[in-house]
Amino acid sequence: MMDEVITLAHGAGGKASAKLIDEVFIPALGAPDPGELRDAAVLPGRIAFSTDSYVVSPIRFPGGSIADLAVNGTVNDLAVCGAQPRWLAAAFVIEEGLLIAELRQLAGELGQAAERAGVRVVTGDTKVVPKGAADRLYITTAGLGLVPAGRELGAARVRVGDEVLISGPIAGHGMAVMLARGNLALQADIRSDSAPVNHLVEALYADVPAADVRWMRDPTRGGLGTAANELAKACGLAVILEDEAIPVDPLVRGACDMLGIDPLYVANEGCFAAVVAPGAADAALAALRAAGAQAAAKIGAVRSEPAGVVAIRNAFGGTRLVDMLVGDPLPRIC
Repeated sequence: MMDEVITLAHGAGGKASAKLIDEVFIPALGAPDPGELRDAAVLPGRIAFSTDSYVVSPIRFPGGSIADLAVNGTVNDLAVCGAQPRWLAAAFVIEEGLLIAELRQLAGELGQAAERAGVRVVTGDTKVVPKGAADRLYITTAGLGLVPAGRELGAARVRVGDEVLISGPIAGHGMAVMLARGNLALQADIRSDSAPVNHLVEALYADVPAADVRWMRDPTRGGLGTAANELAKACGLAVILEDEAIPVDPLVRGACDMLGIDPLYVANEGCFAAVVAPGAADAALAALRAAGAQAAAKIGAVRSEPAGVVAIRNAFGGTRLVDMLVGDPLPRIC
């Protein structure tokens, strides 16, 4: 690791974030599952545990707020590990000067988001810091869930010929937050996709044998491109994506094109990527669409070569490599 100080890129979910984890935190704290870092840890007794902090700016954006984001993000981290989320803890770091009325409203939104996801907030904490020591409000949530017997997910289970799915359009959340900051000469009716995905995951498992579901991830910071690279690196195989198959809302794609941003690297908060066994994709997509994910799509496949690499093919047959996110095009989107 060549950096001497922390930069915003270290929090963007790309290469700098991976270096920070690999070379600072894992040597100091260890890793429960060497070779693959998951969204949650699955502990003895098939208990899944996850935690995340939310520092999004602004704290309100089209389609959501920091409050529902804090619930959805942790619920989704548990769900894509095969767990059924049950309980949350919520800790609030409040900047001096925040209006009580706004805090009350945000707390209510957090409670409503928990109800929609089918989880209970069972404990929490509050801290108040001086004005200027935070950006209005930060929220940390931790979650516990239970993993039903038979559900085993991980890159080690991925095989050549498996198919890659996405449950919905990508890049909506990151672009919604970016435009909500109001510092760009660009306006578009783009809304965050912030939502719990645990109901979709349960619908998938209801119609697809657990053994045919190999791997899942919610592509938040760093986007789908970074999540696919993490998979390719962990399983040692190639992930080949089909550009035309990846669902992107036309407004989102237009905004990305105008700003020179690749949708593959933009954060999502209400969809998940999955790898399923060959022949299971149709049943998986039917289950997701019946559960409300109408834009769910098959977007690629796992191949043997080039090992450890992600590539994307366009409609004209051309192929380009997809690396992990480099730099920080969208700071503080979660």
